[in-house]
Amino acid sequence: MEPTSPISAQHTMQHHQSSPKPPFKKTLITSLMEAVPPLRTPSFKEDTYFISHLKTSQRKALKQLKDKLMSTRAPADSIWGIPLLANADPRADVILLKFLRARDFRVQDSLNMLLECLAWRKDFGADGVLEEDLGFKELEGTVAYMHGFDREGHPVCYNAYGVFKDKEMYEKIFGDDEKLKRFLRWRVQILERGIELLQFKAGGVNSIIQVTDLKDMPKRELRVASNHILSLFQDNYPEMVARKIFVNVPWYFSLLYSMFSPFLTQRTKSKFVISKEGNVAETLYKFIRAEDVPVGYGGLSRPSDVGSGPAKPASEFTVRGGEKVNIQIEGIEGGTTITWDIVVGGWELDYSAEFVPNAQGSYTIAVEKQRRIGANEEAIHNSFAAREKIGAFCR
Repeated sequence: MEPTSPISAQHTMQHHQSSPKPPFKKTLITSLMEAVPPLRTPSFKEDTYFISHLKTSQRKALKQLKDKLMSTRAPADSIWGIPLLANADPRADVILLKFLRARDFRVQDSLNMLLECLAWRKDFGADGVLEEDLGFKELEGTVAYMHGFDREGHPVCYNAYGVFKDKEMYEKIFGDDEKLKRFLRWRVQILERGIELLQFKAGGVNSIIQVTDLKDMPKRELRVASNHILSLFQDNYPEMVARKIFVNVPWYFSLLYSMFSPFLTQRTKSKFVISKEGNVAETLYKFIRAEDVPVGYGGLSRPSDVGSGPAKPASEFTVRGGEKVNIQIEGIEGGTTITWDIVVGGWELDYSAEFVPNAQGSYTIAVEKQRRIGANEEAIHNSFAAREKIGAFCR
């Protein structure tokens, strides 16, 4: 491989470099963006849910919430299949602490929120929503879907509403109140799938990561649906999101953020990671391994990989501009099929692949002719069936 800049590759290997972009002339828009306070905030520190880590006042609040709940509700009440008042089930403490944390450990406010959530789940039929076929197969894998895990084991939920820029699609999904209700039910179903993957234990994985793609999102048309979704999730799924990553963020979002930022709590803002257009893969790689990032976002994971077991680990390395690097796989027996993926992170590179047999008199076969791979190009996926023993497989 001869890069004009960085490379990411996977034979099961992925390689990445971040190279400085060429200087550009400032415009009025870029000047305005630079004038806005930085969007990055101190990283969110997730609750460990260890009782021993709580302050005395917080432990007291937890006990008071249990006592109040015991006098208000039946002992058999449960949420996400976990009995809330089961003394022998530590998962209940994790749930109760989520409601307490959401209300800054104000016991009565936390109790009210929990009771309202239980009532909503009963009315909505949330416990049975996973079993329903809501007829949104066309949106699976595009609009909202669970896909892989981040580097710390959190399930990742991707959200992208750009398809609704098409008026026909918008009318098909949101054309009337009944359609909107069904869509909201489907969004709850997606979230409940993510919650099924949580552990609800001290020191465990107790929240998800949300990646929201703002590319082509029709803000005005989706305002009603967005408000409903936000309200449902805030009221009934407290502390279920560890980080919110916004990608393909348009330039004006910086200005909007500076206006609504004062109304957000520091805890909420600390969960935000905001990535401008053209910087998606580089941002996601900081939190999610390349082999778990969908190919549409500069990663190596394809829809067909889901359900086929854990992703094969990718390897990263840096290639300097103008440098030529060969990746060699030696000792492969004849009849073996070699499969590889390669994705670029940062800039672009020149890439080729060839088969070099060991046998004397054999000749090198060009598997892929040299071509240039763009920084935002979807990952290359290819394979080669070796008829004879390989001395090296180079790219």
